[in-house]
Amino acid sequence: MSKQPFLTDIKTIRERARQHIEQGAVTEGYEADRENVIDLLNAALATEIVCTLRYKSHYFMADGFTASIAKAEFLEHAEQEQQHADWLAERIVQLGGAPNFSPEGLLSRSHAEYVEGENLREMIKEDLIAERIAIDSYREIANYLGEKDPTSRRIIEDILAQEEEHADDMAGLLEGLGKVESSAG
Repeated sequence: MSKQPFLTDIKTIRERARQHIEQGAVTEGYEADRENVIDLLNAALATEIVCTLRYKSHYFMADGFTASIAKAEFLEHAEQEQQHADWLAERIVQLGGAPNFSPEGLLSRSHAEYVEGENLREMIKEDLIAERIAIDSYREIANYLGEKDPTSRRIIEDILAQEEEHADDMAGLLEGLGKVESSAG
């Protein structure tokens, strides 16, 4: 039995690293369908952009006495969604792709919808629905990536964890709003 801790000897790894160096981070060991992964990540990017815009809209449009806590959450989530978009764009570039920031067709590329809501309750509900869509979509993407692209999977899983927190936050806001409304009525 060899004492070598690697599945592949270092000499072979070094030789492979010298081949196709123009592909940057995408080495011979990359097993996923790169173009498909780039497409999936661009759809996630569109989703994050739409969510950023929706949360920003809700931040500016929410008003009234009960809106102050929701406004703070909307702003925090908008900033986090923008960070997710940045992570996705960076990974797309690492894979040799181009992040699609074009406003043309943004909604059709996004998994989430852009629904503003007429009042605070509707805004929170739409944000919760969008988070639930992102959760299911990102879970499927993470499962698809599996061990074929662990870096992209980890990014998606990190975003997924934060989207689950966002959904929990929105569910809590919705519940709190219901309590305020019932005690005021």
